[in-house]
Amino acid sequence: MQIKINNKSVCTEASNMQELAQELNLSEYGVAMALGTSMVPRDIWSTTELQEGDSVIVIKAACGG
Repeated sequence: MQIKINNKSVCTEASNMQELAQELNLSEYGVAMALGTSMVPRDIWSTTELQEGDSVIVIKAACGG
C-alpha cells in the first residue's frame, strides 16, 4: 500500500505501525511515531492499523550540541 512517511510517498507491506517500524529498521530507543497528527504510544504500535494514504511522522532523538 502507499502511505506517506515524513511527507514522502512510500510503498509498504506493513499492516500496522509495529511492522512499519521493523520494515524501516527503527531503533528500539529514541524513536517516536505519529499517525496523522496524533502521537501513537509504542505499546500500541502493534494494534494501530495502517490504511492506504495514511501519513506517518517518524521522529528520531538526537544528541549533541
